Amino acid sequence: MMTYRILIALFSSLFILAGCSSKKTELAWKKSLARIGSQSSPKATDLNKDGVLDIVLGAGENEYMRTARGIIALDGKTGELLWSHPAIDQVYGSATFLDINKDGINDIFIGGRSNQFYAINGSDGKTIWNWEFNYEDDPILKYARYNFHNSVLLPDQDEDGLQDLLVQCGGNSKAEPNSSLDRFPGVLMILSSSTGKVIAADTMPDGKESYMPPIYFKQPDGKEKIVFGTGGETISGNLYLADLQDLKNTKLSNSQIIASETDHGFIAPTVAVDINADGFQDLVAISHGSSIFAISGKDQTILWQQKVENTESSNGFSIGNFTGDETPDFFTFVSKGVWPQSKGSVQIMLDGKTGEIAYSNSLGCTGFSSPSIYDLTHDGIDEAILSINEYDCDRGFTSEDELEVTNRLIAIDFSNKSIQTIDQQARFKNIFSTPYLGDMDGDNYLDIVYCQYFSPTANLLAFFGMEVKRISTGIKVKDPVKWGAYMGSDGNGVWK
Repeated sequence: MMTYRILIALFSSLFILAGCSSKKTELAWKKSLARIGSQSSPKATDLNKDGVLDIVLGAGENEYMRTARGIIALDGKTGELLWSHPAIDQVYGSATFLDINKDGINDIFIGGRSNQFYAINGSDGKTIWNWEFNYEDDPILKYARYNFHNSVLLPDQDEDGLQDLLVQCGGNSKAEPNSSLDRFPGVLMILSSSTGKVIAADTMPDGKESYMPPIYFKQPDGKEKIVFGTGGETISGNLYLADLQDLKNTKLSNSQIIASETDHGFIAPTVAVDINADGFQDLVAISHGSSIFAISGKDQTILWQQKVENTESSNGFSIGNFTGDETPDFFTFVSKGVWPQSKGSVQIMLDGKTGEIAYSNSLGCTGFSSPSIYDLTHDGIDEAILSINEYDCDRGFTSEDELEVTNRLIAIDFSNKSIQTIDQQARFKNIFSTPYLGDMDGDNYLDIVYCQYFSPTANLLAFFGMEVKRISTGIKVKDPVKWGAYMGSDGNGVWK
């Protein structure tokens, strides 16, 4: 049962946001899961054909530990476990959906640490195929033995009638920070969605590691483009734009460097969105060193640049209308200090037309979840829904000092610069998970699904159990939810 305090927080804040409504805001369900946690973000699709979207989430125990619940599916109506899938390590990726066995139910593609990438039957949670590394002698694929990041869908590449997958594999988690030893090039791959077969692959043009989920989009001139990045928290890197055909020809060496950073790489996914109204998708990216670039998709010139000094970022941009004009705007948050001794969080909103920071705040401490976006108040200006952690930020991220942490799910109203608390819970944290926003049951009211992780000790990265909650709100869904999950509602980083 919810405590009275949290009920008050839910009802008071969301009632203010929604205004008068014939439907009350309430907690639809809460699912507690012992021992496991997650660095994944919830995604939604109907798995049991009951007309209500269900929740799929990567999970795991602590790093390098096997678990019977590496991927979980929760009934969207009740919160009960539909199925779970085992994993050899943490599955931190978020789900990509595609029905490959043609049973009318989306199947799941998801990956994570220790060379894991799975295609899972959405109806029962059984393996359709999984990545098996047997490429020790292959000059390219011998490096595809580390972590799998988020995948995105491509048009059918192997002529089997199904879309295929673009996915990056890279990043040796056992390499020491600030060292170039044991670091290997990331591998960008096209995988057959039906079989997992490698259709095409190539290493990063600069030979660097990669943690960035790639994106794919098609420009109005018909050219198919991909964007990917290299480098890490302490390793210099580049942001690349390439033709999809170059990857298919094993010619990523033809890629164009469109941004660079020294002593930092590009980790957070880039977003593709037309901000200069020329019909071409432009690119907006943030480096780990918090350098921000808006790049013309038509001719790759810099439209504007920004820098948030003395901060770092692993958080991707979310897109919405925050300033009231016709140009999409951008919101994220960055971390004060130097990883892993990060000392706080700064929320920033950028005017998409000029790149100017139109809103800034310092709420909570370091976290790496991205915001979700919707116009909760129906005033034409979007709000940002995000998770923040409140504790003594000066302790740093890896301190073993005593920790008292409270997690808050909040909404920022850019119209009046106000902040509404949706939910809060003491002794819980959320470091990585982006909330889901959408109409799960087709009643034309907004649902919010979010995760909180039990935090009884000083170790912010340790897993001790988690809760997944669904709030059924009284907020009407008057317009489609375009950025209601990690990398957008479509999960591909492209604004349409």
